[in-house]
Formats: sequence, C-alpha cells, structure tokens
Amino acid sequence: MLEQAEDAAAIEALIDKAFGPDRFKKTVYRLRDGVAADPALCFVAYDQGVLVGSLRFWPILIGGTTDALLLGPLAVDPGRRGEGIGVGLMWHGLAEAQRRGHKVVLLVGDVDYYAKFGFTGEPCAQVELPGWVDRQRFLARGLAPGAVAQLTGMVGKWLPPELRRQAVA
Repeated sequence: MLEQAEDAAAIEALIDKAFGPDRFKKTVYRLRDGVAADPALCFVAYDQGVLVGSLRFWPILIGGTTDALLLGPLAVDPGRRGEGIGVGLMWHGLAEAQRRGHKVVLLVGDVDYYAKFGFTGEPCAQVELPGWVDRQRFLARGLAPGAVAQLTGMVGKWLPPELRRQAVA
C-alpha cells in the first residue's frame, strides 16, 4: 500500500531498527537530503496494524540530464526477514515505477539480494556518486529496453528540467 503521512514516525523507527543511526553518513543519504521521495513510489507493508516493511524511491539525475530513481531504503523489521516482505515490496515498487514511465533505477546494496530483481553492477561502470561507495554494491536496473546501456556521469540531486539549464550554465 502507498505510504501515508501518518506512517512517517513508524517508518523512521523501522529504518532506525533495520539500519541504525550511522546510515546518515552514507553517500546516498546526501542525495536524498532536501529532496522529497516520489510519493507515488513509497510503499509500506503492515501486518495486524504493525509496520513491517517500507520502500521508497527518490528522483535523481545522472550526468545532469538522465532522469533516474534511487531505490532505498528497503527496510524490513529484522524479526520478519525471510518472510517475503521485502521481495513483495520490491516487485511491486519496480512494477509501479515502470508503469509510471521510469526507465532507470540505481541503488547501493547487497548484490546477492538485488540480483534476483535484475540489478547488476555493469551499468554503473561509468557512473559516479558524489562520495565514497563500495563499487561492488553500486547497482542499476533498466525498466525499459536499453535504458542502462549507456549510463555515464555523476549522480546528483534531481532538478526540474527548467532548472537544469541554469545549473549547467
């Protein structure tokens, strides 16, 4: 189900429980700072009124011109891992992103987990993040044929098209 405003506190508590407070030091968090997640691509999973999973997608730019999504965090209550909650959120989120016309999704995560959803590191060979990242965990997936074939450039915060020209000039 779509995340609602009243889910915010429970989501933050779940993410704290799943990833801890050091997560804010990671490069991907800097890309999210000051940018809203796409509200049409933020999903939650509840079981008997208790939040057990959350997934968000954030708009980003690659090379200043290529619209893409940054997936994450995917958070599942540590006591509920292995039950398919994250898998369900992932397949639903990717399908909805594709249905809405998005073409590229990037993430930093566990290769063994995200490979089953079609993520690989090869498309990120010419893509840079504005900070340190374990290159083996920097992954991409296309949502349209050929969408990740020529990715290149620095990943940056999303800007509306009219502001992109000003930022480059």
